[in-house]
Amino acid sequence: MKKIAVLVFAGAFSSSVATSAQAAQLQIDVAIPQVTEGEAHWPYVAVWIENQQEQPVRLVEIWRQKPDWLKDLRRFWRKIGRSDKALVDARTGATKGPGEYRLVWNGQDNQGVDVAPGKYVLVVEAARENGGRNMVKQAFDWNGSAVNFSIAAGSELGEIKARRVD
Repeated sequence: MKKIAVLVFAGAFSSSVATSAQAAQLQIDVAIPQVTEGEAHWPYVAVWIENQQEQPVRLVEIWRQKPDWLKDLRRFWRKIGRSDKALVDARTGATKGPGEYRLVWNGQDNQGVDVAPGKYVLVVEAARENGGRNMVKQAFDWNGSAVNFSIAAGSELGEIKARRVD
């Protein structure tokens, strides 16, 4: 009987240690640039996390107006948009004008389970009606170590910064 109690206690302790290690978050700052030429619509933007096998792990957020234009976010549409409409609806917000926006990934997958330590990829994709498309991605280690990177501005996205915060 004493052996069982010790094993249960040890298992509970290791579980709580793993959970507290995953309490960190990835803070993601996304900039939307001011467009000065042509007809400027606010872009549709999708932000998500993929694993090393390029499979979606977590849809962080999507900004859209009408669902018809989601197909213009081509990688997002192929990976998430066409197959999981309920998830898309749950994470959808309105399109945003020029400015800087802060998002947070809590280290969990779409089911609310902490992801395993490993290599992941931040993907940000934007498309603008009567405008261009821009998709950027950056790999990072999610293993308790520091994460701090920036991605240079593109045609439809400004600079993107990400850092781990505890």
